[in-house]
Amino acid sequence: MSFVKNQMSKVILGIALLGAFSLPAAAQELRVGVVNIQALMEQAPQTKAAMDALQEEFAPRQREFVAKQKEFEDLQAKAQKDFAVMGETERDNAERELRELQREVTRLQNEFREDLNLRQNEELGKLQRTLLKDIQDYAQAEGYDLIVGDGVLYASSAVNITTNVLQAVEANFQAAGGSR
Repeated sequence: MSFVKNQMSKVILGIALLGAFSLPAAAQELRVGVVNIQALMEQAPQTKAAMDALQEEFAPRQREFVAKQKEFEDLQAKAQKDFAVMGETERDNAERELRELQREVTRLQNEFREDLNLRQNEELGKLQRTLLKDIQDYAQAEGYDLIVGDGVLYASSAVNITTNVLQAVEANFQAAGGSR
């Protein structure tokens, strides 16, 4: 479905561009810009702020996981050292305790990764919506008729406005008090 949607958007863009460039000379004052969405996402201060906030949000859980992992490693090292002098029952109990602790460490790690990935995707989705709005606001303010993003195979510096949009995004971020 996504492939069909992507292909349809390319066809529509092609038709729009063909129609725009076949207008009479008086109406050909078409202003077109290209924005590298990936570069904008990577360089926007909102991205760093969102990732820093996620780091802070997940730091306690990461510390818990690291502590549990250290506990497992310490117990494993102690058990390895003491296995030779342990009785069979004591060794079985130590092995069971190690397996249970290993399962808990694995569970904590998996839950941490899943929750972190979910939150990152949520934050990146919000960021993409914010940047799209910023691009649209910039285009309207600067009088652009068409802004093209993904799918561009070539764009000269004359139409690539990524840097200009990034400056507007940074200004909006500062005006919002460094968060969004």
